[in-house]
Amino acid sequence: MEIDFNNIEDLYIRVLPSLRLKQRLLMKQGHSIGISNIWDYLTKEKWSKAKDLTLYDIVNDIMTLDAIEVINYYKEV
Repeated sequence: MEIDFNNIEDLYIRVLPSLRLKQRLLMKQGHSIGISNIWDYLTKEKWSKAKDLTLYDIVNDIMTLDAIEVINYYKEV
């Protein structure tokens, strides 16, 4: 089954539960990283050159994201 998204906002709404869960997990680890920070890092850094990402790939990237990746990204920006 293929899932298509009309725009980035549709995708964001679809993966928002995963983003919220990841934020809570990061908070339990002592990191104060917002959902928008996670989303911005993934869309502007990790997925910027990716092609043909599946919903599985996107959710997997969210759930396996390391807080240090996001922190380092914002140190460089």
